[in-house]
Amino acid sequence: MAKVFLKRNRKKRLEQGHPWIFQSEVDHIEGDFAPGDFVDVYNHQHYFLAKGYINPKSQMIVRVLTQNPEDELNEQFFVERIRQAWAYRERMIPGVRSCRAIYGEADFLPGLIVDKYEDVLVAQILSLGMEKRKDWILRGLLEVFQPRAIYLRNDVYVRELEGLEQEKGFWYGEAETEVLIEENGVKYIVDIENGQKTGFFFDQRQNRAAIKPLIDSSTTVLDCFTHTGSFMLNACLYGAKHVTAVDISEHAIETAKRNAALNGFTNVEFVVANAFDYLREAVHDGKQWDVVIIDPPAFAKSAHAVPKALRGYKDINLNGLKLVKDGGFFVTSSCSYHVRPHMFEEMVAEAAFDAKKILRRVYWNGAGYDHPKLLAADEGDYLKFAIYEVRSRR
Repeated sequence: MAKVFLKRNRKKRLEQGHPWIFQSEVDHIEGDFAPGDFVDVYNHQHYFLAKGYINPKSQMIVRVLTQNPEDELNEQFFVERIRQAWAYRERMIPGVRSCRAIYGEADFLPGLIVDKYEDVLVAQILSLGMEKRKDWILRGLLEVFQPRAIYLRNDVYVRELEGLEQEKGFWYGEAETEVLIEENGVKYIVDIENGQKTGFFFDQRQNRAAIKPLIDSSTTVLDCFTHTGSFMLNACLYGAKHVTAVDISEHAIETAKRNAALNGFTNVEFVVANAFDYLREAVHDGKQWDVVIIDPPAFAKSAHAVPKALRGYKDINLNGLKLVKDGGFFVTSSCSYHVRPHMFEEMVAEAAFDAKKILRRVYWNGAGYDHPKLLAADEGDYLKFAIYEVRSRR
């Protein structure tokens, strides 16, 4: 294998367990290689650090697979990593049938995402190194999961940055592209072909369950950015009196309606509207709910977008707080990695000040068990989720 030597004056991120090596960290490369090949990585003193695969077209020139010099990077290595990823989920979520089964770098398989929907898998291959080992990955998925079908959702722009084409379709077997799953006792219809990302947002599993103590038979709930209704459905499951579910997408609301019907929930008002506008109008009209839930999509795709994103977050959080009855609860979230946790809570504090509210934080969390985070990689720390008790200042 070719040898990649790193610069003397770089940060020691790799030694701390970070899975990426950037172009700017590389001093020189010895030996011939083709893009996607395995390489050995050494520091400036020629001390072995890691093995991974290389793509000189990518800013992340090497993605690390192991720091153990004894590991052989072959088919069995990949099959065993897949097996370990599934064993971890079976341990952390006993009896789980639908979840994120492989989470890329956090499962030491950089560039590979696999979601499990009952007996159907949805895979995303995001890097050239993984694309070149598709046969090994397929054999590992078949051996570990014995799925009925595997659907590829390689329809993401990041593949183009790796020199790969976008594509989607069945990789193995065939199945209907709408799959019925259950999570926390709630049934969902998941569109694996056209749903966002790989079809479902498993990362909020534990946070959806966390709203249970907020709900009783007299509770009214507003769920903004409901998407296909996950928080709305959990509120209904826990006995809410009435839920108002808001989303700008007619297709998402139609799916949310189907999900409500699937679970036998009839106490929901569905609203197709821009949540920003809906919140402002609800404040103007003097409406209030016992629990207000704000779970928007990512507002900041880059560091440059953070100031504008924070203004957007403050807008919806400020109006959301005004809609909570005194003594009620405000549930708020952000999945923008570039909005760091301290920025997010500072924004909530500013919104509370302007809304003349006093907040008591009762729950704070990130992504669930099936989205583990490498301590050395802040990039995995993207989800912020909080529940606050809301009291009026005067």
